[in-house]
Amino acid sequence: MSQPYDVIVAGGGAAGLMCALRAGQRGRRVLVLEHADKVGKKILISGGGRCNFTNLGNRPEAFLSANPHFCKSALARYTQHDFIALVEKHRIAWHEKTLGQLFCDGSARQIVAMLLAECAAVGVDVRVAHRITAVDKSDRFSVRTDRGDFDAEAVVLATGGLSIPKMGATSFTHDVARRFGLALTETRPALVPLTLKVPDLAGVSLDVSARVGRTSFREAMLFTHRGLSGPAILQISSYWRDEQEIAIDLLPDIDAATFLKERKRTRPKAELRTVLAELVPQRLAAHLAPDGILGERRDKELEALARNLKAWRMTPTGSEGYAKAEVTLGGVDTRELSSRTMAATKVKGLYVIGEAVDVTGWLGGYNFQWAWSSGWVAGEAA
Repeated sequence: MSQPYDVIVAGGGAAGLMCALRAGQRGRRVLVLEHADKVGKKILISGGGRCNFTNLGNRPEAFLSANPHFCKSALARYTQHDFIALVEKHRIAWHEKTLGQLFCDGSARQIVAMLLAECAAVGVDVRVAHRITAVDKSDRFSVRTDRGDFDAEAVVLATGGLSIPKMGATSFTHDVARRFGLALTETRPALVPLTLKVPDLAGVSLDVSARVGRTSFREAMLFTHRGLSGPAILQISSYWRDEQEIAIDLLPDIDAATFLKERKRTRPKAELRTVLAELVPQRLAAHLAPDGILGERRDKELEALARNLKAWRMTPTGSEGYAKAEVTLGGVDTRELSSRTMAATKVKGLYVIGEAVDVTGWLGGYNFQWAWSSGWVAGEAA
């Protein structure tokens, strides 16, 4: 015999736990079903184990979606400041890194413990190692699992996207959404390293500005054995499409032509690669600069080298895929959902939140904030 609840949340990640605790605070009988052996696995590995839990600069412009306005309501109703207040309520020490990114001083485990404590305080029933095998609806939703059946007035789909399958990611939410007639947008890996043939410079890192079309990001870039990574590349990967060219300014704060000509005047006998190594890592300088001394180079040659340094162009062959992607771009079409409650407009009592929705944030805590915000508004309504 199935067990009755008001709300069943499928998925015990960031969005699911936030939704559950908020619904529980409203007096709803809430069940969280997590297929893994513990909740919050993505939280635990994020930020090098310290959880980049939000961003001070959180704003709608930092999110990609077919409807860029959709995220505004949830982000405004539950803000980064609301989540910071919750963190401070639990006396979790935190610090700001670059670009408004907030991390725990200690461990990401503190964030998971905080969410579980909030759930426990309002009687949320959290069950791990429960794999959902079917979700059906008549008057109420029936949720079948490999460890029993449950029913509820409302079901919240919060199992995330396709990224990092070794952490247990599946297409579950997308599959259930389709079964209930909800449309999906195209999905692809995002915040992911890009593959291309590059010189053997694995491990070399430098500050760059990476651009595709009109979008650019100024952060670190890392050469890998398979291509390029680092925050600048992960950010731009969300905007890049197959066969599209990326331009990288290797010297974002420097007038390269003026620098090279000035060094030609003051150090004419210096090797060109030696001079370039003043600006970029030595191994990269050796690859970029032709042989010879600076004084032997005509100004036009130096200007051509400068242009290459300021707009190094390449076309990636692809990405490292969902295995290395931090998030999934695309998902349940926002036209199917209420931006205020995350409720499906066609299916009474069904909600979709978090990464499974076609809302994808920048690197740096934005996707966690979307999880908190979308989870909170669904928990407020379910």
